[in-house]
Parts: sequence; C-alpha cells; structure tokens
Amino acid sequence: MPDRHRRRAGSARLAGRRRTSYLAGRVGVALRESRQALRMRQSDAADRAGVSQAFWSLLERGGAGTASLETLASCAAAVSTQLAAFIEATPGATLPRDIEHLRRQQLVIASAAVGGWSARPERPIDPGADRSRSIDVQLERAVRREVAVVEIEDLFADGGQAMRGLEDKVAAVRRGVGSDWSVRGLLVLRSTNRNRGLVRELGDLFATRFPASSEVWLAALRDPSRPMPKADGLVWSSVDGRRLFGARLGGVAARGATIRRRPA
Repeated sequence: MPDRHRRRAGSARLAGRRRTSYLAGRVGVALRESRQALRMRQSDAADRAGVSQAFWSLLERGGAGTASLETLASCAAAVSTQLAAFIEATPGATLPRDIEHLRRQQLVIASAAVGGWSARPERPIDPGADRSRSIDVQLERAVRREVAVVEIEDLFADGGQAMRGLEDKVAAVRRGVGSDWSVRGLLVLRSTNRNRGLVRELGDLFATRFPASSEVWLAALRDPSRPMPKADGLVWSSVDGRRLFGARLGGVAARGATIRRRPA
C-alpha cells in the first residue's frame, strides 16, 4: 500500500476512534438519565438488560465502544430508551454539544412569551471585550419596566461560581437600565438526581441566595398581570427539558427551626 494510502487509513481509523468515544459518551448519558428518570437502580436496570451491574456502570461512564449493538439495544430497552434515536435519526448527524442548554433556553423563551416578555438569548454584557460574557436569556417586559436575568445550569459543577455569575450579570444589567426598572435574577437548574441532592443537602444556602418563591416566579413568567418577584429565585427544569416547575428550598434555618442549647 502506498504511503499516502496508509496515512489516509491511519487518519480515518483515528477519526473513527474519536467518533466511537463521542457516541459511547452520548449513549452513556442517555442510559444514565433515562434510568434516573425512572428512579431505577443500576442493578435493576442491569437485570432487565441481562448484563452485570459492573458492565452497566461501565456503559454509563462512556464505555459502550466495545459493546455489541444487540447489547446496547437491550440496555436501552431496559430503561425505555430507543437506541435508534442516537444512531439512526440522520446518518452521520450529531446533536450540538450544548443541546440540553439550548433546549432550556427555548423552554424559557416559550414559557415567558405568554407572559408578555420579550427575549434576548445569549445577550452580551461586555460588548467591548474580545470574549464577552453573555446572559443565557434576558427577558424584558417594558410595560412593567422589568428585566429578568435568566441563567441556566445543566450540571451544577461549581455552585459558588454560578451564584456569583448570576449576581454579577444582574448588577451589570442594573447599571445599564434606568433606576425605575426592576432587575432580578432567575436560576434554571436541571432536575437531575445529582442536582436535586445537592440542593437538598445545601438547603439553607440555596434558600438564602434565592429567597423568592419559585411558584411566584413561574406565575410572573406566564401571566402578564403578575409582577416579577422582588428577589432572585430558582426553578427546576425537567430532565427532558420540556417543563419548568417549582423548587422547595430550605433546610433547618429556612424553616425557622431553632437550635436548643444544653444548659451550661
């Protein structure tokens, strides 16, 4: 084989490995999130699929590259997921890497449209900078002189950074509008088991940072007669990105409980 053919074959094989790794990762995420949506343990899903729990765990961690199509199809069926959705939709086509983020931007815009809000997705707030920060969705309701700065988190990897980032963007927008405008922040958090567990564990922290009722926020988004809350809030988005719903925040302190001290 001429050298140039070897080089072409080698580059194609390398590209194939990268593609396999990417697809295996997508399959793993789909299996994990489908299982979690069904509130199913790995061992239960593995039993349904006829594989070991250790193998199922490997698949969820992106190790599907060496599994047969029959095995992957069985695992997908075990959690009511169609493998064809990842392989057969359009030959060679892939979803954007940020598809879950885009779905939630679409969800926020559609939900707020009925409430009389106009939307500006990916609105830059440092237009003079080479790499400007941007707001995921900025909602404006001129009739009430309201601006909602909406930030979307699919994976709460750095909670402190997300909270600071939202606060900074709210402050930047507030500086840019008149003093007679109300500007508040809304965090939309994907309702995965991991994210929900984190919010439960740190209930007081989240309740203090996002004190406004999520139900009031949702009503303000969807009803043009309802004013925006006077504080920042947090709402959940469903795992599939089709629904926004309220979040109950708060631990011991937020529920008004007191700590009883022992007599000295």
